[in-house]
Amino acid sequence: MLGRALRRRCPLCGAPGIFQGWFALRPRCPRCNFSFEREEGYWVGALIANIAVAELLFAAVFLGGVVLTWPDVPWLPLGIVGVVAMVGLPVAFYPLSKTLWLWVDLAFLHPLDADDSRS
Repeated sequence: MLGRALRRRCPLCGAPGIFQGWFALRPRCPRCNFSFEREEGYWVGALIANIAVAELLFAAVFLGGVVLTWPDVPWLPLGIVGVVAMVGLPVAFYPLSKTLWLWVDLAFLHPLDADDSRS
């Protein structure tokens, strides 16, 4: 399932085309009809993961830049790189955060059971 999530495919059947655009995940898989939103507020976890990845990247870039250039830290270029990372990464990572959240949920938190509708 992790490989499917990393390729932005259905976590159950591996079907491509589960996104209508960069930001729009279809409500159901076009092949197996699995409902991607398993409960109300389901995507909060994906949004938290997206923000966490962006903040970790910012911290790594900023702290790495400070450590590598100390004591003559180029604050303005470092700040620009940080801002670009904080704006660009959440946009770039958005669809992957959704498929990875589906994988985490299905693999560890709420595996499929008889109540899950695929029809």
